Amino acid sequence: MINVKELALPEVKLLMSDTHLDKRGYLAEVAQHDEMQKLGLPINFVQENQSLSYLKNTVRGLHFQMLPHAQAKLVRVLRGKIFDVAVDVRPRSPSFGKHVSAVLNDTEVTQMLIPPGFAHGFCSLEDNTVVLYKISDYYAPKSECGVIWNDPDLHIDWPVDATNVILSDKDQKLPRLKDLPAITW
Repeated sequence: MINVKELALPEVKLLMSDTHLDKRGYLAEVAQHDEMQKLGLPINFVQENQSLSYLKNTVRGLHFQMLPHAQAKLVRVLRGKIFDVAVDVRPRSPSFGKHVSAVLNDTEVTQMLIPPGFAHGFCSLEDNTVVLYKISDYYAPKSECGVIWNDPDLHIDWPVDATNVILSDKDQKLPRLKDLPAITW
């Protein structure tokens, strides 16, 4: 069974799976189509990605895809721990520019569900962190967009100092939210 916890931005949710423990370890159902439908989360995933961050303080994001290829993401940690963030990038939304965050790790079977219209990013809190993403639409380079991780207008309290952060070249060049091109959702 999957339990849903709403966050300060109710479109973003934490999904917590019941675990069945025995002497070998545990088993948890992390996604089940019919149950997701009953919970009001009618999302079909078409792609699954996995990332490995070799070092603590690696930041990935904040990424999203614009229409017509906007994506929902279901994010969970297979090894390690992350500080996970979702930012509302829908210009007409009352929560535009606001964010929610959660710490996800490999010992709790908790996932963050991020709907279309939200940028996603995370910071690895341990070396060799592995993150799995289920995605609702295919990667489309022409729809790809992002916001710089440390945009001061977002007020995200990242658990890493800018002098210690590890970023890709691409993520270092992302614009601030106020500098994004006009986006329609």
